[in-house]
Amino acid sequence: MRGETGTQTVVGIDPRAHVGAVELTVSDVDRSRDFYSRVIGLEPAEAPGADAALGAGGVPLVVLHGDPDAPQRPAHSSGLFHMAFLVPDRVELGRSLLRLSEHGWRLSGASDHLVSEALYLNDPDGIGIEIYRDRPREQWTVQDGQVGMATLPLELEGIAAEARGSSGERVAAGTSMGHVHLNVADLEAAEAFYGPDGLGLDVTARNYPGARFLSAGGYHHHIGANTWRGEGTPPPPEGAIGLRRFSLVVPGAEQRELTDPSGNRLLITPG
Repeated sequence: MRGETGTQTVVGIDPRAHVGAVELTVSDVDRSRDFYSRVIGLEPAEAPGADAALGAGGVPLVVLHGDPDAPQRPAHSSGLFHMAFLVPDRVELGRSLLRLSEHGWRLSGASDHLVSEALYLNDPDGIGIEIYRDRPREQWTVQDGQVGMATLPLELEGIAAEARGSSGERVAAGTSMGHVHLNVADLEAAEAFYGPDGLGLDVTARNYPGARFLSAGGYHHHIGANTWRGEGTPPPPEGAIGLRRFSLVVPGAEQRELTDPSGNRLLITPG
């Protein structure tokens, strides 16, 4: 496992490993709390040292730290591309879509990725968000260890129709943080850190230009990495709006905070 200043190779990772809470620096914690509660549908949760935390089923998913003086994240910098809320099924995805519509929140995109169906938007600080549902694993295409994924148009009317008459104020209790997608400076360095010779995640897709996807347990991805903001991009200023750190829950692991080669921080926590 790779640490702050050195490297220790591990073989694999517990297949139950998954992404936990994402910690954010936001400019107005009350505004962000209201957004994640009303628009996304999360409920209040507890997290030590946070100004606010929200989640589902008592599990914190987003941890907010407010700083009205926090600098904006520069356009050409590493950081969080998006965090991705995984809802249990297509009906719940439809409920999320209707909730966004009810609050007048505009989508920035919507895609069928073959393994999943996804909605994209930004929070009040411009932080990227994905809300998605997975198709059953037996419907995924896997060849030579690579998961077949694509970016195709999503038929929003069909998604909305799944949930008409059943919309609710809150996401389902089984909603989780499915993955995080990071802007990085170098894909090879990101793979060396997160991949088989680093944290032990498997590389699941290399077919996206400028991107790489990695996971535990055969999932399509727990970590996405891309250089779409430019190769060699520096980290944002310390304390900038956006990603503070995210948690990777690894059963039996020792808790420790790490920093990847692009300056993205993660907290390894035991399951």
